[in-house]
Amino acid sequence: MLAIIGGRGLNHLPNLEVTHRQVIRTPYGDPSCPLTYGRIGGTGVVFMARHGYGHSFAPHEINYRANLWALHSQGVQCVLAVGAVGGIRADLVPGTLVLPDDLIDYTWGRKHTYFDGPDQPVVHADFTRPYCPQLRARLLAAAGKLGVPLATGATYGVTQGPRLETRAEVARLERDGCDVVGMTGMPEAALARELKLPYAHLCLVVNHAAGKGASQEAVAFDLVRLSAGMDTVGQLIEAVCRGAGSPPVSTSNT
Repeated sequence: MLAIIGGRGLNHLPNLEVTHRQVIRTPYGDPSCPLTYGRIGGTGVVFMARHGYGHSFAPHEINYRANLWALHSQGVQCVLAVGAVGGIRADLVPGTLVLPDDLIDYTWGRKHTYFDGPDQPVVHADFTRPYCPQLRARLLAAAGKLGVPLATGATYGVTQGPRLETRAEVARLERDGCDVVGMTGMPEAALARELKLPYAHLCLVVNHAAGKGASQEAVAFDLVRLSAGMDTVGQLIEAVCRGAGSPPVSTSNT
């Protein structure tokens, strides 16, 4: 079963044949929302809205541990996360779909591990490659079938939020090697790794980052472009389910 975590602009999957919804309780509190189960192109899918179905949780308020634990408890085989980001690299303009292959974490104060507390062992999860190469390859193959451009070779800088970044902060991110910036990529990816869930993050650039392109004086959001981009994301997810075989069953994420 494929798990899809929707971010800003993707609070539901219009092409999902819904079978039922289920409230999941976890040792880490309540997830953002009940899980929605169904099928896309014959593939079993479970969907979760990262911010809640009413977009009620800011990035720093999301219970990432509960979200990933809930999906893991349902036996999902892999996790495809979707998120909106700001473009830093010159070619990653609004409307671009990006499949990052690395990340830098600038968040703080978030519950970022399951191995926390005196009753837990000390575990150092390998995070050399934060995203599953097999799942990324499936997304690239699906994009190729659809003729959808998908930028790769990008590093995702994850900031704390909920405020947007300053121009100086974006300049720092650029010096550090970040190509896009968002607020929800961590600790989600690391928690998936601890649970041995193959994980990839599909990002839609919805604006230039502060001080870049059209965001020289203020960050400009294009809601029409966001909606159109998420429509394409939905088509890409359907192509993954229909045209690129079954989700990977390996628990390896490296």
